[in-house]
Amino acid sequence: MKKKFTDSFQGLACGLKHRAVKVQCILGILAVIGGMIIKLDHYEWLAFAICIAMVISAEIMNTAIERIGDYLNSEMDDRIRSIKDLSSAAVLVASFGALAVCILCIVRRL
Repeated sequence: MKKKFTDSFQGLACGLKHRAVKVQCILGILAVIGGMIIKLDHYEWLAFAICIAMVISAEIMNTAIERIGDYLNSEMDDRIRSIKDLSSAAVLVASFGALAVCILCIVRRL
């Protein structure tokens, strides 16, 4: 069991080396700062935490899929490009969902 956690933390460290994952982490930190400024309630913090985790997880998965595609074929291949586009779209959908939650929390305070 300990090895599984060790492997997971190694994967997290590897993911955090990638620019796109770093950007999502920075956006998550900015969301937390924004949440402190507008004084989120407990349920809003829960929604923010779930959204931040969802977006960062999607970005890590996207990065993994892109690396697999690059490993399998370093040349341009429409099939791998389509797979990469799909995984990127998953990050976009997660980000839109997180943005919707953020907007709802802000509008509620106006």
